[in-house]
Amino acid sequence: MESYELALSEVGLHIPTILLPSAKVPFETWAVVACDQFTSEPEYWQEVERKVQSVPSTYHIILPEAYLEFPDKVQRIENINRTMQQYLDESILEPSLKGFILVRRTMLTGKVRTGLVVAIDLDEYDFHSGSKSLVRASEKTVMERIPPRVQIRENAPIESPHILVLIDDPLKKVIEPVYETLARQNIQPLYDTELMMRGGKVAGYSVTDPILLNAIALALKQIKKADGFLYAMGDGNHSLATAKACWDQLKGSLSEEQKQTHPAKYALVELNNIHDQGMDFEPIHRILFDVDKQDLLSYLQGNGAEVKMVQGNQTETIRLQERNSHLTVGVLQILLDEYLTSHPEVKIDYIHGEASLRKLSSEENSIGFLLEGMDKSELFPTISLDGALPRKTFSMGKPEEKRYYMECRRIR
Repeated sequence: MESYELALSEVGLHIPTILLPSAKVPFETWAVVACDQFTSEPEYWQEVERKVQSVPSTYHIILPEAYLEFPDKVQRIENINRTMQQYLDESILEPSLKGFILVRRTMLTGKVRTGLVVAIDLDEYDFHSGSKSLVRASEKTVMERIPPRVQIRENAPIESPHILVLIDDPLKKVIEPVYETLARQNIQPLYDTELMMRGGKVAGYSVTDPILLNAIALALKQIKKADGFLYAMGDGNHSLATAKACWDQLKGSLSEEQKQTHPAKYALVELNNIHDQGMDFEPIHRILFDVDKQDLLSYLQGNGAEVKMVQGNQTETIRLQERNSHLTVGVLQILLDEYLTSHPEVKIDYIHGEASLRKLSSEENSIGFLLEGMDKSELFPTISLDGALPRKTFSMGKPEEKRYYMECRRIR
């Protein structure tokens, strides 16, 4: 192992061999947004399908969560794994480099987010609340959400990430100098493309210089917390938890040597600095379907925190019962979980964007809750002190600003 590879392993990173689509595949139709977006808006995914139905696309190797309850889920998963293998066999996906990729994502608003695609060591990740691992969950992991994802990954030959992992780097020592170096050297991008469905555009640059890789490792060591905390989940918590679950299941059948070299030991993610100017924290709103408003109000109302309840363009403020959480979103989530347990006919969804919430809450027997965002500077201290936040506390940007699938990597 080279010295820079050893240095990176000490901060939980591995240098992956990254696969990208061949020159004959248009990047704009290859890349689609994270599967856990627009879950209550299947028309979004229907439009994506129309755009890519006859061309190679990551749409064909993911399962949008809008379709999780569809009766053909098993057939969809089989098609996903078959298509992954087809893309390998037909060289639609080809090895592009052994290294990292610096990503520059430009949103329609003009803001730019800079990230670094790396492989992270799953043995350094513990998603249980209160863990002291190098990589920690930022929100409570819902175990029921893992099995459907395991069904895809456990037989998949490749992975493609929508996972965003955060670092707390206020002095900008890790990712930003990489971009400055590449810009100074006038390095040409591996890809530079518009993104479909209002996604803006994205460019990716090769990072393979051993000096640069070693500098990344050293900078990461400098920002690691005293308790060993270095990485917090941003987006894709359940996807990384799925990768962890699959690896833990697999490694029991491996020799000690195989455990250190098997590709499933790692997961491909994009690192982002929480202090990046292009990094915004947006609130995640709640909506209930098939619910009786008066029955719900009688359960929720008390003398505690205030929350905004919406139905279409109508907004009213209610006070909640008190529960053991210092965050309003935590109090509301506890109450909604309690209510849903005794009302199985009521369904919940988590919505990004006020306009989408108001549109969906205008439907009959639907109630939305409009929440405030949290200050992103509070994330790392809160996780260190309190463990994981309530699930769906924040979103890193609007739905269209989520990571688009692009890079792939073999996992078997």
